[in-house]
Amino acid sequence: MTVRQTPMIIGGKEVISQSTDWRDVLNPATQEVVARVPFCTLDEVDAAIENANEAFKTWRNTSLAARMRIMLKFQQLVRDNAKELAALITEEHGKTLPDAEGEVGRGLEVIEHACSIPSLQISEMAENVATGVNVYTLKQPLGVGAGITAFNFPIMLPCFMFPIAIATGNTFVLKPSEQDPTSSLRLVELAHEAGLPPGVLNVIHGGPEVAQRLCEHEHIKAVSFIGSSHVGKIIYDHAGRAGKRAQCMMGAKNHAVVLPDANKNQAIDALLGSAFGAAGQRCMANPVVILVGEAREWSADIVERSKTMKVGPGTDVKVDVCPVVSPQARDRIVKLIDSGVAQGATLALDGRNPVVKGYEKGNFVGPTVFTDVTPEMDIYSQEIFGPVLCIVGVETLEEAIAYINANENGNGTSIFTASGWAAHKFQNEIDVGQVGINMPIPVPVAYFSFTGSRASRLGPLGPNGKEAVKFWTHSKTVTERWFQPDSISEGVNTTISMK
Repeated sequence: MTVRQTPMIIGGKEVISQSTDWRDVLNPATQEVVARVPFCTLDEVDAAIENANEAFKTWRNTSLAARMRIMLKFQQLVRDNAKELAALITEEHGKTLPDAEGEVGRGLEVIEHACSIPSLQISEMAENVATGVNVYTLKQPLGVGAGITAFNFPIMLPCFMFPIAIATGNTFVLKPSEQDPTSSLRLVELAHEAGLPPGVLNVIHGGPEVAQRLCEHEHIKAVSFIGSSHVGKIIYDHAGRAGKRAQCMMGAKNHAVVLPDANKNQAIDALLGSAFGAAGQRCMANPVVILVGEAREWSADIVERSKTMKVGPGTDVKVDVCPVVSPQARDRIVKLIDSGVAQGATLALDGRNPVVKGYEKGNFVGPTVFTDVTPEMDIYSQEIFGPVLCIVGVETLEEAIAYINANENGNGTSIFTASGWAAHKFQNEIDVGQVGINMPIPVPVAYFSFTGSRASRLGPLGPNGKEAVKFWTHSKTVTERWFQPDSISEGVNTTISMK
């Protein structure tokens, strides 16, 4: 098998890095090397930024209609190539093909939303605020934006960033994850096939040095990051000190609350799909379930149904739980499972060391379920990012709400109930940015903003929806008055009032 050499994209062209630091991209199910990715030199990063800055001079003046037509072609190309993109995701990330196709679909939502840019970028105007005086606002692009993405959604996360950024008139430099860059690169190629001018959208690769350069370069005006809390805080700090606008969507510890009046089978199926889908490698997964009152008796059913989930490679359409992204990720997950046992939780289902015939080298962890979990345990306090479900039991809904609100993270939460009153109480009192009601993964559609909160987010504006348009533009207010050529001045007015 030929190993792909991952290029950069600068000025609309594929460019092979001159770096001497190249890393292997592995298939998580087999450990086979499928690609090699460079850690680009800082000169190459600067070249991408300079290219984007030069392209901004003309792209910012491109009409809204022209930008819209490119986005319309782009969304059609992504739709036409969805299976190819999904296959690339599965090969390098490991997630199942149906899940990968679902990811492409969620990315498409954002591109489709960006197709509405002529209405999204409409400004406001007030006529005759004083005699002959009009006031209006302009939503203008910032300049060059940068995006730094995590490995877990190599299509969806870039789509959370660059479609709206470029549709609003900015240019962009994307740094995808070095663990699975090929599908992100292919996505950018499709954007150029749709007619995006050279330099508007560029791709570079690398690690912390490259990310730091993106945060600090004089031409970068805004940075969007989605990934771990540790890295997100560093990105936000670097960008802030350099005077950049920044949004960082970070770690999570999401909870699902189950009331005894919930539809039992639907709730359990939803819980397992959320906890174990993509092997738990989602910031919106629900790794903690809080069973309330009589629902505490459902623990055994959750465990038994978890045992039926099939572990294997993402290319097998019958598989429920795919491999995790790397051997290092697998080792970290197993270490946390070990700590749960050592710290006194009950290991009701042990997913360590599953045997997957024909894929013995894969990074597999099977569905794992703990009961008797308490907040001080590492399996609760840390984001495991693996197929591990912690079950907690409480007596009342009020206790469940207090339990969740005591956690520092606020990315997402869900409640399963047949009671509208309980759901309304939950959505009002819970201190979490995204709430699902009988929905296991409450990621909103793209024309609503991604609204994670507290320790899960830094920056006042999130991706998607109206917040994304605000993030990638700045408002300019114009106050104007026009006089007739032969009008006579009324004299000097030294007050601040308008007449």
